[in-house]
Amino acid sequence: MGPSEETQEIRIVTLPPMRMVSVHGFGEGPELLAWEKLAAWAGPKGYLDDREAHPIFGFNNPNPSPGSPNYGYEFWMKVDPAEAPEGDVRVVDFNGGLYAVLRCTVRDGPDTEIPEAWQRLVMWREQSNYRRGTHQWLEEPLAVETPGEHFTLDLYLPLADS
Repeated sequence: MGPSEETQEIRIVTLPPMRMVSVHGFGEGPELLAWEKLAAWAGPKGYLDDREAHPIFGFNNPNPSPGSPNYGYEFWMKVDPAEAPEGDVRVVDFNGGLYAVLRCTVRDGPDTEIPEAWQRLVMWREQSNYRRGTHQWLEEPLAVETPGEHFTLDLYLPLADS
């Protein structure tokens, strides 16, 4: 794939400030643990019914470390401004920011395809006129065919405002 084709896949977006709820999972499959917490809280409130109005973002927290199968994953979901913390559910006021976004469709395995897509995005930024942003890196799950095996994410790489 030539550089022009790769560049066309990357779009620049500004996420607005949002009130988010945050849930966290830790272990060998923290995404599923965190998702179960989010679904248990958000489902009865109707937040999962409108993903456009209530987008969901995730990220490693903490990142995997060599020699350990355990790591953390945190999900953030945009919610109404009046939401308050509840049990394991924290509230985060996200400031938003400028991002380079790349769609990643996982077909052969998240352990290789997601890191390769992140690497492509980072390499693109290094060759662009954009500087590295300091706000949160994010992954937005879009479509899930088979949980953990076949799914699509948008990867959000923070960029510095000029």
